[in-house]
Amino acid sequence: MSFLRPSKKPTNFTISNIFKDKETQTIREYHLKRFIDIATALSLIILMLPILLFSTLLIKLVSSGPVLFPQTRVGLNGRTFVLYKLRTMKTDAEPDGPQWAEDKDIRIIPFGKFLRSTHIDELPQCWNILKGEMSMVGPRPERPEFTKKLAKVIPNYELRHAVKPGLTGWAQVNYPYGASIAESITKQQYDLYYIKNYSLLLDLNILLRTVLVTVGRKGR
Repeated sequence: MSFLRPSKKPTNFTISNIFKDKETQTIREYHLKRFIDIATALSLIILMLPILLFSTLLIKLVSSGPVLFPQTRVGLNGRTFVLYKLRTMKTDAEPDGPQWAEDKDIRIIPFGKFLRSTHIDELPQCWNILKGEMSMVGPRPERPEFTKKLAKVIPNYELRHAVKPGLTGWAQVNYPYGASIAESITKQQYDLYYIKNYSLLLDLNILLRTVLVTVGRKGR
């Protein structure tokens, strides 16, 4: 299906051209997107509740510590908020400060890799969506520590904060999980492509592709 094929490769965007064609969202699009966010988040919570409860039990059985993992992230207009995930790493995973997760990270608890590859660990972010801090679709929110570092080496990095961060995004369905500055540069181009070409149809495309990626257990 051509609808599900990736669009043209991301190109370089600047402040002068990313918003030149039209506003990112009209008022009508904003309210419709918000309605879709709330409806989808509530549906996910209801449908996935048994899996969430089972995952919670397994985390308690294989690892000591809290089930939920709160973490500060950067959202719309650069404002920070607390993002929630199911904990998939040891409680003392960052003794020396923030660091990117790796593909075969030794800090991951038993069953944690499965939670991460299926994105089940991200489901608590439905609460962030209901609160209005996130959307179903948008650039993935980054930690403040990494945002400061990336903003120094990636031109116009702050443009990704022009829209709400998402549970999934154009970068996530087109590019593997990135854990380096070089990979973040590539993902930034996908995120800016999404912002420049935003439409509800593109959101639907991303949501459908997310299902395919999740079923195939690819990406992050």
